Amino acid sequence: MTDLQFGLLLIGAVAVAAVLIYNRLQERAAGRRAERTFGSRHADALLGETGARREPAAAPRKNAMQSGALPDARLDYVIDLAAPRRIAAASLLELWTPLEHRFAKRVLLAASKGGGWSAALQLVTRAGVASESELLEFRSEVETLAAKLGASVSAPEMRQALDAARSLDRVCAQADIQVALHVVGAAITEIEAGEQAFQVTPREDGITLTLDVVRTPEPARSFQAMARSARQLAAAHGARLVDDNGNPVDERALAAIGTEVEAVRHMLAERGIEPGSPLALRLFS
Repeated sequence: MTDLQFGLLLIGAVAVAAVLIYNRLQERAAGRRAERTFGSRHADALLGETGARREPAAAPRKNAMQSGALPDARLDYVIDLAAPRRIAAASLLELWTPLEHRFAKRVLLAASKGGGWSAALQLVTRAGVASESELLEFRSEVETLAAKLGASVSAPEMRQALDAARSLDRVCAQADIQVALHVVGAAITEIEAGEQAFQVTPREDGITLTLDVVRTPEPARSFQAMARSARQLAAAHGARLVDDNGNPVDERALAAIGTEVEAVRHMLAERGIEPGSPLALRLFS
C-alpha cells in the first residue's frame, strides 16, 4: 500500500468517525432539549413515575362473594369450575376460606352461568406481578378444592398468562404517576369544601395538591381543575406555585403536564382500562 493510499484511508476513517460522533452529539442534544421541555416538566411535579411499583395499601378484607369485583382475564388468572350438579355456595366458601387467608385481596370467587364458579388470582398490582410459584400454588389449591366438590376445572396455560401479566405490568409501570403542585409562601388554612378528585395536604409554608392519575376518572379534566385551584389559591394568598424543587410552575409547564396526563390515559385506554374505573382501581391497588 502506498503512502497516498494509506493517507486516503486514514482520512476516510476520520471522516466516518466524525459523522458518527456528530450524530451522537445531535441525539444527546435532542435528548437534553426534550428533558428541558418536559422536565422542568416540571416534572418534579410528576411523582412516582415508576420503575418500581408501590406496595398496595392495606384495606379491610371482604368475603369473596361480597367484594363487588368480578374476575377479569386482563389482570386475573381465571379458573372455571363446573360440576354435574350445582355446586353449593356454602360448601364452596368453606373450602375457599383458606385461599382467602393465603392470598388475601388477590383472589376472587364469582358465580358463573349454569351453576358454575370462577376462581381468580390477580396477577398484576402496584406491587408487581405474581410469581410463578404463587400461581402454581393457587392453581394446585383450586384443583384440590374442585376435586373435593366433584367439579372439573378449566384454566389458561400458566406461562402465557404470566407473559401477558408482565407485558401489562410494564405498561402500568410507565403509566403509574402522581402529579403534585405546591402552593407556598403563605399560610393557607381554609380550602373550599366540595368533592374533588385531587388530594390537598397542608405543609409548613402552604399546601400541596396531589392527583393520583391512574385512579382518577377523566384525569385530564381533574388535573385542569387541580391546576385551576392551585393558581387561584396562589393568587388569592400572594403565594407561589412551585414543583418539588421549588422551581416556579408556569402555564407552559402546566400545559406540558396536562399533555402527559392525557398520554397516560390513552396508554391505558388502548388496553381497555380507563383511569378511575373499577378495573383500574384493582390494577393500581
